[in-house]
Amino acid sequence: MTTAERLVRSWMASEKDSEVDESVAGISSGQLTLLDIIKALGEFLTSEEDRLRTKGVEFLSSVLGRCPHEKFNRQAIRVLTTFYCSKLEDLETIIPALNGLSYLVKFPNIQSAEVKDILNAIFANVKMRALVQSTRFFVFSIVDSLIASHRDTLKEMGSAFLAGYVNLAVGEKDPRNLMLAFAIARVVLAEFDTLAHTEDFFDITFCYFPITFRPPPDDPYGISADDLKQSLRLCLCATPAFGLLGIPVFLEKLTAGSPSTKRDTLHAMDICLPVYGPAVTRELGKKIWSSLKIEIFQPTDPDTEHSALNTLQVLLRTMHADKSQDAVGEDSITGLARDMCSECMQTLKEPEKSQARAAMKVICAFARANGPLSGFAVSQAAELLIRNFHDPDEVSNRASVVILLTELIEACRGDVTHASVSQSSQSTLSPLAASKDALLGLLIVSLKGPATCLPALHGLNALVRTPKLVADDELGYIVLEVSELLRKEPDEVEDVTMDTLALLSTIAGIAPHHLSSQTLPILFSFLPDVAPSRDAITQRASYWRALSSLSALCVQPQLFEILVVRLIAKLDLLCEILPSRTIDQESTAAYAHAILTALANTLDVKVSSKDVDLLPHMFRLYLDAALASSEVVAIAADPRLLQVGARIIRLVSQTLTVAGQEKLVAAVFAAYTQGDVKLITGGLLNSATPFAPLHVSATLTFPLCTRYAAFEPEFRCFCQCRFKVRMPVDNLSTFLSELVAWSDSPSSTILQREAASHVLASNVNKHVDDVSDFLTSQLEGYSSSALKNTSIPAEARKNAISTWISITRALLVRSHPSANAFINHLFELLDDNTVDWDAARAIGLLAGEDVILTKRNDAVLKILHVQKYFNVVMPRLLEGAKGSRRETSYLVALAYLINAVPKAIYASQMPSLMPILLRGLDLVDPSIRSHIINTLSNNIDVTSADKDAVSMYASTLVLAMLKNCMCSEMPDPGVRVAALKYLALLPGTVRYDLLHPYKTRVLKELAKVLDDPKRAVRKEAVVARYKYSG
Repeated sequence: MTTAERLVRSWMASEKDSEVDESVAGISSGQLTLLDIIKALGEFLTSEEDRLRTKGVEFLSSVLGRCPHEKFNRQAIRVLTTFYCSKLEDLETIIPALNGLSYLVKFPNIQSAEVKDILNAIFANVKMRALVQSTRFFVFSIVDSLIASHRDTLKEMGSAFLAGYVNLAVGEKDPRNLMLAFAIARVVLAEFDTLAHTEDFFDITFCYFPITFRPPPDDPYGISADDLKQSLRLCLCATPAFGLLGIPVFLEKLTAGSPSTKRDTLHAMDICLPVYGPAVTRELGKKIWSSLKIEIFQPTDPDTEHSALNTLQVLLRTMHADKSQDAVGEDSITGLARDMCSECMQTLKEPEKSQARAAMKVICAFARANGPLSGFAVSQAAELLIRNFHDPDEVSNRASVVILLTELIEACRGDVTHASVSQSSQSTLSPLAASKDALLGLLIVSLKGPATCLPALHGLNALVRTPKLVADDELGYIVLEVSELLRKEPDEVEDVTMDTLALLSTIAGIAPHHLSSQTLPILFSFLPDVAPSRDAITQRASYWRALSSLSALCVQPQLFEILVVRLIAKLDLLCEILPSRTIDQESTAAYAHAILTALANTLDVKVSSKDVDLLPHMFRLYLDAALASSEVVAIAADPRLLQVGARIIRLVSQTLTVAGQEKLVAAVFAAYTQGDVKLITGGLLNSATPFAPLHVSATLTFPLCTRYAAFEPEFRCFCQCRFKVRMPVDNLSTFLSELVAWSDSPSSTILQREAASHVLASNVNKHVDDVSDFLTSQLEGYSSSALKNTSIPAEARKNAISTWISITRALLVRSHPSANAFINHLFELLDDNTVDWDAARAIGLLAGEDVILTKRNDAVLKILHVQKYFNVVMPRLLEGAKGSRRETSYLVALAYLINAVPKAIYASQMPSLMPILLRGLDLVDPSIRSHIINTLSNNIDVTSADKDAVSMYASTLVLAMLKNCMCSEMPDPGVRVAALKYLALLPGTVRYDLLHPYKTRVLKELAKVLDDPKRAVRKEAVVARYKYSG
């Protein structure tokens, strides 16, 4: 027995792939030939037994599908073609034969004669309706492969191929096959001469429109309805010949279909109309317009309306696609386009009616169509509305007219969306050019009226953003008029401040010099040199509004420079070191805080390395305050000003290059350790008092004055440094250890300790390999000498825990192995009566976000570090909260942890957490109760999915919330509000029969809450009573 015979007989008996693979390997190596395989299959291929014949052809097809193409010459391909075509006549072997042909047609040696023979055999013998999906897929695959590689041969076949394929494709329903069928039809319609078969292809494509297919759940083939829709649309727009046949179908579906069907139809028309051409669209244009008009003037939903307007725009462009702009003028526009405009003009004569908005949307579609149609429609509408605005009898409708004109201006902007677009960036002239002067005058006049001011601002905003329309002097005129609105008090005009600022910000991006000369002086005039008194509420509100406006407008470099100069001058006056206390310190500090906040808010939007010039002024401001005597007034030493100043320095530091940050750090470090302040203040420091808080000799004496907290902002610049920037010290571990000792000094203030902890966290996170000695000393020495030392004051231990949190979080966010050792020390403190709650809060807060350890500050962050931390500590906390003698501490840690992590991390564990969280509602700390109630509220949907989790504790939840919403029981209004909100959620979650026994009591207790001194609490009580009384 030969090798081929052995392999064939073995496969016929077992049908294992190993025999096929061995046969393919033999052919590939030359040990076997195709003739050997066919000879071995001889008795099976000619067997009178159907099963043997089928298996014989199946084995041959399997071998053919895996063999290298170069092993088969033209003669072999011819023989195989004849063989497989003959097997198509046998109903028993048609399936494996089609499978073999699907492989054979991909061979490069197949010739035109074989292609024709294969297709003729398929057309003659394959009855698609009698075959299952997988077999029909073979047929479509064969045709698809032949179209890809033998398209010219198929074109030669002409009507024989086209008619034959139509018979194959008709009636197909399986989405996998339809994807192939649509791809084939698209190529055939686009590249073959199908004129004689247009109706046939129309029948096998448009019959599927619109697609209503919904894929089954867990569809393994991944074919979506959108895939089918997109594929079908490409067929529908494949040939202009479908125009007269297809458009009536579209209009029928548009009239009788659901909103989804209408949108699909409109999207298909968007693609098809340009292909069908101007002649067809003009012939059927009136019918199309009639259908679209219904969807625009009587829309079923906004999405369908928007789609109809897009289709109208496509229709207008297509109708005039064959006419050049030179050949068509506005006077020559006739027919449907002129009728459409005339109809809309009649409607616009009554601008106060809702139909006028729809008519304007049609005119806007004309405007976006470009060309002569745009100019014709826009000029007609603008002229009509402007005339209407100036009509004395239509004064009451002016607001409606301005709104319509604003929509028209927006449409004429085209696709330009960038606020600071250059006025010369577009080459085409706006269709509004002829009406610009009248429009500008109309909008300026509208600014004077309360009803028209807001739409006029919107219209001016759109006007100035239209390219090549508004000249520079006209921009100046707009700024002059609009800036007057900033002079008015809020009670004089409707509040249009945000829209006014939006318009001025737009102009600032185009022509900032107009704002610097006209708007900024008005706003600066509201900023007094001396802070208003506490009783001057109007003046204080005035400078707040002015600063807010300045912060929004001065983002451009030119304006920002003016802002910095003027505000720094104000700060110098306010923060001047005075020997007397005659000024109102609180009012002055509040005014200075507002100025610094305005600068910080502007910097948040405007980030530029050029802002470094701001730093010397900020450093000098705070150093003067830090070095001032305690007997004088130093406004800049106010803690609130320190925090805003730190934010400004942080924002500017982030924008510096590595070299710039290195220079800044060196300068600040020189000031702190050596007293050289010239580099950071630019030589502007007024005080002669030496400044070296971190110098060895100053370690014990410097912090004695609490006002030295004023150097805290300068210290923050160490936290924004990039990874490559190093501290200018010989040994970073030694420096950090000294910093910890300095921070732990009893005379250090809260702000100083906070600044030191930020520097610790930043350096440990970015340079962990350089501070291994520091970490070791903390674990082995500091933990026992400060963290767990019961002989030192409790306040010192609590400060040590804060330092420990900073170091631990720096390691935790980068998933450093040492973090676990630091976390373990915190767990050990849970057994200490003095600091157990502080340690518990620390365990929870470690999972929260940190303002210093962020990507913006170039910190090293690893993904999923919060999830990893949660998975490590959560089991320990659950175990401790259930059975530990210090279970209260574990419960506190659990409450803080859940409040700090995203809901998705712990949502699956909520049913098991419910009893533990309910116990936490009895703790005295209001913040813990607030965390627990907020957690319950945020997960009400999760617990409601598990009915037992809520039902089991329904009574406990109701009574606990009632207790926490009483002013006599809970002094914190935030907890009372949270409890009432959760109480209002329960009726929508818990079954009625479980809550009904408590209805009377709930209503009685909530009646008492209606007398709560806080309005927010009373409001939530009203909502909760309504939920229970309904």
